[in-house]
Amino acid sequence: MQRQIRSKKKPRPQETSCAHQRERYRVSKKKASCENGIGLEQLSPSHRQTRFRFTRKRPHGPGCSALKLWNKYRISNIPSLIFLDATTGKVVCRNGLLVIRDDPEGLEFPWGPKPFREVIAGPLLRNNGQSLESSSLEGSHVGVYFSAHWCPPCRSLTRVLVESYRKIKEAGQSFEIIFVSADRSEESFKQYFSEMPWLAVPYTDEARRSRLNRLYGIQDSEDDGESEAAKQLIQPIAEKIIAKYKAKEEEAPLLFFVAGEDDMTDSLRDYTNLPEAAPLLTILDMSARAKYVMDVEEITPAIVEAFVNDFLAEKLKPEPI
Repeated sequence: MQRQIRSKKKPRPQETSCAHQRERYRVSKKKASCENGIGLEQLSPSHRQTRFRFTRKRPHGPGCSALKLWNKYRISNIPSLIFLDATTGKVVCRNGLLVIRDDPEGLEFPWGPKPFREVIAGPLLRNNGQSLESSSLEGSHVGVYFSAHWCPPCRSLTRVLVESYRKIKEAGQSFEIIFVSADRSEESFKQYFSEMPWLAVPYTDEARRSRLNRLYGIQDSEDDGESEAAKQLIQPIAEKIIAKYKAKEEEAPLLFFVAGEDDMTDSLRDYTNLPEAAPLLTILDMSARAKYVMDVEEITPAIVEAFVNDFLAEKLKPEPI
């Protein structure tokens, strides 16, 4: 009698998978140690594996010093640049990348925090074209409003804030708001600012707007805030489409998601040959190797809904992937 020998298979790592059309991605995270990294595998329809390894080697030895520094200073992505006081280890400036971008010659070195009156110094505008010096606000209560016209939650908050501002001013309180725009163009800034009864930093004064962002740790407009705004914009439309097909006991023809700034998004853009524009509204039909793209300056709920409905009605012209 022949003995049947079975080879022992290595245990598979714990994994989280996400399926979309014909492509699946699997991210497996190995045991947390100083020598392991993170592996990303792309599984094609034929299950041939193309492996991408992003391995972060950390120094050997007790304590894993590099990992401790990542945790201590809450570093979640690279590149990141922070400036420290070498004696105390206290963070002097967390937004080092913005500092280097805005002050490449080091004229403002050592880039420590500055008082508000120094950062805001300069002329401020009203939407009627009048201007006044920031020094006139000495002794007042001041609100600094970081906002943008492309952000739906911002526009909702602005309507509420206008009413509160007027009531406080009518009560005779010494109060002012300064709008710091994150709009993508001066035209958008002017349109949005026309709805506001308070002051604003001139849109053309990009250096002062950037310094205010750094002072209060405000992220760039294309970071997580914008992704969250995009989610809030498309979620009602996505829920409406899903509910419509669920009532008919049919599977929804679309999956909705927001892509941010990360390696996965970059890979998807490269694979589908999408333009680098932002914001970008697109539908990908992976099974048909087709894409439908709408490149507009501002994405609104009406634009998203019309785009989706035109796709479902087969009115859009596909482009090859």
